Amino acid sequence: MSHSPIHASPAGVALPAASPEAVGLCPQRTQRLMAVLQTEVDRQRLPGAVALIARHGKVVLFDSVGALDPATGVPMTQDAIFRIYSMTKPIVSVAVMMLMEQGQLLLSDPVAKYLPEYAAQKVARLVDGAVQLQAVRQSATIQDLLRHTAGMTYEFMGSAPVQRQYAQLRIGSRERSNAEFSHELAALPLMFEPGTVWEYGRATDVLGRLVEVVSGQTLGAFLQDRILKPLGMTDTGFSVPPEQQARIAEPFARDPEGGVQMRVIDVREDTALESGGGGLASTARDYARFLQFMLNKGELDGVRLLGPRTVDFMTADHLGDIPVNSGASRSLLPLGHGFGLGFAVRKHLGVASVPGSVGTYFWGGLAGTTFFVDPAEDLFAILMLQAPNQREYYRMLFRDLVYATLLA
Repeated sequence: MSHSPIHASPAGVALPAASPEAVGLCPQRTQRLMAVLQTEVDRQRLPGAVALIARHGKVVLFDSVGALDPATGVPMTQDAIFRIYSMTKPIVSVAVMMLMEQGQLLLSDPVAKYLPEYAAQKVARLVDGAVQLQAVRQSATIQDLLRHTAGMTYEFMGSAPVQRQYAQLRIGSRERSNAEFSHELAALPLMFEPGTVWEYGRATDVLGRLVEVVSGQTLGAFLQDRILKPLGMTDTGFSVPPEQQARIAEPFARDPEGGVQMRVIDVREDTALESGGGGLASTARDYARFLQFMLNKGELDGVRLLGPRTVDFMTADHLGDIPVNSGASRSLLPLGHGFGLGFAVRKHLGVASVPGSVGTYFWGGLAGTTFFVDPAEDLFAILMLQAPNQREYYRMLFRDLVYATLLA
């Protein structure tokens, strides 16, 4: 199986630069954002971070604090490489939409049309206190995978019977190929009837396998050839080659707040699984190029990968009246938000506990990386860090601090 390592980065930043004042941001409030992050480093709650804000196509903040590796004390650098986990999902979702635009699939197609192992799925239902498996009433579609309504889950999202089966099978093992993973997952019961509940789960990993089947390439090769290279994302891949490994950002060995520290994936070695849901490593610079491409509605530096209406479609709410599962899924999709095709989408100016315009879309990763794109303000922002247990706090803090910088 061919793998797609990260390649050497050319010199230069993500996008043209401008002063905060030139694009309507307060310079003092922009500096305060970095000062708050520095305070978190000083309190030894945060090992290090890279922050980037861009507006009107210009980078107005691109700075780093703390340590790249807290074990060695090497300072954090702007070109640090982070495990971005679920920030892989938007990139893989773009890959699927490119295949849709090329007429190679319909979003209404059943998943089993391309991945026949999903043809006989069962739903686990509690009947008189016992789990019974029942045939699905309606097969999951590609749209269901994109918007997390395919009935799948994550083993770390709870302890329901289906989640325990995921865990017992070690469904997240990186030692299986994408094809092997897909067959193992397809044999497990669904947690919900497809199309009826939003439950965050392994659906985008299945999309990664779908891309392979439809394109005839490995997921890593498809992403490199069709998205990463065209967008100049030269430091993004499923593994980091030896010459770049000194730039990998690391978390604390122990959780600073005394919790059980999550083990992060090893991106120094090739793995069998190229996880469409969480396998990429990347830099702030590279992800900024991806987000500017999205904000430009499918184009960057003369390279167009998606049509503008397709980007609008992806970043609209696709849940409608479909409820969000209570518990861990609810915490990921705050009140006032829906979900599009690869992104959470803000539906109300209020309701949520953090600011943002209607139409803002965002997501984050399990180790703490996060981004949001606000088309109404022509702005996006990225926070890269490796602090798994503190990720929700820093995601909210960053959003508050970025919106506080906007004056015009």
